[in-house]
Amino acid sequence: MPVRTTTETATMREAGRVVATTLQAVRAAARPGVRLRELDEVAQTCLREAGALPSFLGYAPSWAPTPFNGVLCLSPNEVVVHGRPTGRRLADGDLLSIDCGAVVDGWHGDSAITVHVGTPDGDDPRLLAATEEALAAGIAAAVPGATLLDVARAVDGVARSHGFTQLADHGGHGIGRSMHEAPFVPMAPVPGAEHVVLRPGNTLAIEPMLHAGGSAYRTAKDGWSIVTRDRRRAAHVEHTVVVTDDGPVVLTAV
Repeated sequence: MPVRTTTETATMREAGRVVATTLQAVRAAARPGVRLRELDEVAQTCLREAGALPSFLGYAPSWAPTPFNGVLCLSPNEVVVHGRPTGRRLADGDLLSIDCGAVVDGWHGDSAITVHVGTPDGDDPRLLAATEEALAAGIAAAVPGATLLDVARAVDGVARSHGFTQLADHGGHGIGRSMHEAPFVPMAPVPGAEHVVLRPGNTLAIEPMLHAGGSAYRTAKDGWSIVTRDRRRAAHVEHTVVVTDDGPVVLTAV
């Protein structure tokens, strides 16, 4: 993993602050009856007024059938991640993941929150609380000398302690000049993760995705949205973090 200078991480902090304030605005706008596309418009305005560029708009990885069409990934209920902005209206009781990326002077920040729309439904509060706890545990494990296996075990341990599952082959990533950089940052133990040792100046995105049901998933017809196969709900949260001698520092907090 590249080691960033303090100047570089300071710029990433500016990108992260834009992401954080944008997520605050979108959270406030996520009410029953609002269309997903309208939330994306809120985020576009926030990024434009901050002088930042969107990380997601036009993003075209090799596996995607079309470039991404928004500045936010908006993933309601059984959609785990990568949901596209559409004309779908939010309903009371929805559980919505909101993922945002921004670029400032060529450096990226990436963060996600999950919010209750209107009145929380069923076991959703417990699912969201566990996902946020898992993120906090993963961040706390990102210290010099630790490995990506330590981060994965911290996240997965919280998920399992609450009886929730995760996607088997999705997780976080390195981040900097590009939104997605090596290495893959697993949220559950995988072979090889023990060989990636964290050093001060490493920057990574940590993003647990917990499911109320099983871990199996499918890709929706839009070619982007990852949907739980049993249609049970999922929650997704994320922060961009820099490893320092004094411990992990979140770059995407307000």
